[in-house]
Amino acid sequence: MPDFIERFGQPLGANGSMVLTSSRQSIITSLLSAGTFVGALAQAFTSDRFGRKGSIIIWASIFTVGVLIQTATNRSVVQLVIGRFVAGLGVGALSAIVPLYNGEAAPKKIRGAMLVFYQLQIISGLFLSYVIDLATHSIKGSGSWRIPVGLQLVWGVVLIGGMLLLPESPRHLLGRGHEAEAQKVIASLNSVPFEDPLVTSAMEELKAAIREENDGGKATWMECFSTRNMLWKRTINGMMIQFLQQLNGQNFYYYYGDTFFKSAGTTLSPYVIQVILGAVSVAGTVPALYLIETWGRRRSLLTGAAIQAVCALIAGLVGHYFVPVGTDLKPVSELTARNKQGGNILIAFAVLHVMAFSVFWGPTPWVYLGESFPLRVRPKGIALGSATNWLWNFLLGFFSPRIAARIGPLILLIFFGMLVVAFFYVWLLIPETKGLSLEEVDEMYRSGVKPWKSAEWKPSHKYGDAVIDGSEKRPVEKRVSSGTSDAGVHHHSEKKVNGGQSEFVENA
Repeated sequence: MPDFIERFGQPLGANGSMVLTSSRQSIITSLLSAGTFVGALAQAFTSDRFGRKGSIIIWASIFTVGVLIQTATNRSVVQLVIGRFVAGLGVGALSAIVPLYNGEAAPKKIRGAMLVFYQLQIISGLFLSYVIDLATHSIKGSGSWRIPVGLQLVWGVVLIGGMLLLPESPRHLLGRGHEAEAQKVIASLNSVPFEDPLVTSAMEELKAAIREENDGGKATWMECFSTRNMLWKRTINGMMIQFLQQLNGQNFYYYYGDTFFKSAGTTLSPYVIQVILGAVSVAGTVPALYLIETWGRRRSLLTGAAIQAVCALIAGLVGHYFVPVGTDLKPVSELTARNKQGGNILIAFAVLHVMAFSVFWGPTPWVYLGESFPLRVRPKGIALGSATNWLWNFLLGFFSPRIAARIGPLILLIFFGMLVVAFFYVWLLIPETKGLSLEEVDEMYRSGVKPWKSAEWKPSHKYGDAVIDGSEKRPVEKRVSSGTSDAGVHHHSEKKVNGGQSEFVENA
């Protein structure tokens, strides 16, 4: 985009031609990442005070203001980076609040799929941005960069408008004492009348959980690392899984995809290569909607780590020994058959690596993060996990190009090592949370079950289910039975109530 370089670059040489130096690129890029880190932490203060719904609207508005500042920039680098920082605040905050909201509002049977769908929307947005960049980068004038930046306003407005139509999280409402409103939301989410016993059952279960969580008074940041209900383990797991996601190595291919494709003898532009990799990411995220609830969280993470480790190892070694990169990069006409063969292998495993990430490690850490914490510390726990993700996103974006400039594709061996660490970390420390309500996740952590045995673990009981005897409703403690409908409702074959009416199991 020559116009962007001419406006925000620095003069170089006697002729005064403008260039975008690596230091200036680093500043422009890193300010967005700095904003996301701050925003991911700051949302914890708004999520409880203004609610999940209100916080999403607030931070989406902040993001929109940041986009406006960038779009209105003429030649001021300061204004540009301030706009990126402000937009980053919104991006970082929303990356934490949206999984929080989805986790609290979605029925537990589809909670994982809902959070994967959230990741699919992100990947689809990135892919669309690549397509727009491809379509506009050759436009003369500021439209080449103002159009891609300015179009973000549309999505900010859509998010704000959409949230105005959605309800607040029933867990948050009940936690703030808005019992009647929480009942209405539960009824609406389950498409049943306000007086339905399903709503009564859900309210009793949520009340019991909230009373237990609030016994210790107001939650603090340090409580996320306390021994109470194994919170320290949940917090460390949430932060580690986000850290390991960033060290999967898939972003390296976006940085060096141009070199890989050229080494195979292609003449594709970097914009086309981004579109190709973006399309692979979208295609990979679609099956995750199914696998997250059939394979579960642990199996997805273990499978993804193993596949990506193999890809990183092969791509790193082949790239180093067969493919000319950096200063050794040759024109297409001078590439040998060995170079092209190595380039083809490198491209194949790069695409497979990106695909495996999109299926397994792209969405699953966000699903796990959104369902790991009790209501009492949930905003803070998710904030710490999200902030860890954005911190390492910034560090990798800043240091990876410099490391790769020294050792080239061998940097993939570093990612290979981290993927091996990820495999064993998941095996030893990450329990399976598939099919459990958020209250049942609490019980599982308290039970001390070993993570590698957690897939077979069953909750001991359910609180708050309503047994209807004539017109009387009374909460009882009852063993969990199998069989969940798509609406998050259990049908108890051993106990038919009111002619077989199904009983509510709390939305997770």
